[in-house]
Amino acid sequence: MPSANVLQYATACFEGIKAYRGYDGNLRLFRVSLNCARMLKSSTRVGLPSFDPAALEQLIHSFVALEAERWLPRDRKGETLYLRPTHIGTTPGLGLQKPRQSSLYVIATLSPGFSTSGGMTLVTSPAESFRAWPGGFGNAKLGANYGPTLAVHADAVARGFDQVLWLFGSEQYATEAGVSNFFVIWKTRQGDLELVTAGLENKTILGGITRRSIIELVQARQGNSRSWMVDGTTLEPLRVVERDFSINEVRDAIGEGRLLEAFASGTAVGTLGLCHDQERR
Repeated sequence: MPSANVLQYATACFEGIKAYRGYDGNLRLFRVSLNCARMLKSSTRVGLPSFDPAALEQLIHSFVALEAERWLPRDRKGETLYLRPTHIGTTPGLGLQKPRQSSLYVIATLSPGFSTSGGMTLVTSPAESFRAWPGGFGNAKLGANYGPTLAVHADAVARGFDQVLWLFGSEQYATEAGVSNFFVIWKTRQGDLELVTAGLENKTILGGITRRSIIELVQARQGNSRSWMVDGTTLEPLRVVERDFSINEVRDAIGEGRLLEAFASGTAVGTLGLCHDQERR
């Protein structure tokens, strides 16, 4: 319906989830309860009707049990089925109001999204463009978060880059790498090894499920020196830091030889290393 609330006022949110066909032949979902809880939060942010996250989780499990066996048979080990739960306002009529009716559904596709060889290439966002801002809705997975970025993304792709590294403010804080969370691993000038990513407090980034899992895995190893043993080799412990950090700090770390790694995380990419980052001129 042309006057549907979603078309007039962008009352739409979604999630990205993968069903995995393991090398043992079994099907798995990854922390899907967190996606369902986040979808309720996103729905509330744009005034969509509430729902029970546990019921959505059961719907997704039922969907996978029915469809994944068809589209992801046992001989496709190591492959994934991408799921897109979507919630839209369907109330017809003009006039600014919360939708009274909505539609919540799940669609799926095989092997979508990000593909690159050798790592992700980024270009920084134009000075006049911001993906999100403090107190806004960058922390919700809304369609309205992505539409305004498409022209900038298309320009980056036309110039040979994979994604845009979105910066914010005069400080040029690094926020997200395209549709993914952005991490760096560097040595501080005092010699400490840090895993650094933007914090969630000012609502400029999405609290990704993969992001959360990476942070929790690193934090779980802290305080236990044996947990940093890999194949008989003791790795240097990492300290997690969630804070605003600028592209200038990244540039300084590169110039001083302190940057060890930069990578993006998300459902589509998993974790993907950064092979090149260029500032927009």
